[in-house]
Amino acid sequence: MGEMLIALNPWIKAFHVIAVIAWMAGILYLPRLFVYHADTPAGSGRSEMLKVMERRLLRAIMNPAMIAVFLLGGLLLATPGTFGDGGFWWHAKLALVLLLAVIHMAMGAWRKAFEEDRNTRPAKFFRMVNEVPTVLMIAIVILVVVRPF
Repeated sequence: MGEMLIALNPWIKAFHVIAVIAWMAGILYLPRLFVYHADTPAGSGRSEMLKVMERRLLRAIMNPAMIAVFLLGGLLLATPGTFGDGGFWWHAKLALVLLLAVIHMAMGAWRKAFEEDRNTRPAKFFRMVNEVPTVLMIAIVILVVVRPF
């Protein structure tokens, strides 16, 4: 199994990066939709359109991409020699990716609240939430590329 993973490593990495890009696109865009939705009257045509956009983004792009990130990341973890001499950087990266998954789940709950017309959070809240994945993404990329520890 290890030899096969080593041979497929470039493909696994490529698809992992593709999945990360798709997941990040959604995780950065969904809070922006929430900003617009928070300022839209419940039951309006615009509100109903945003509900469809949010549901499709989460279910058709974000959820499959997150699952692919974790599956492909698991394959990378299982590949002998992927992390060279090891180091603590990948533990920190994994912790930050798990935090992104928690944020993803929170966004799912917020989307459900919008869908049921029971959101109570203001647009300003979602503007602030929108910054968190960006900061995490920057930290994750630095950990992977620079491997500071």
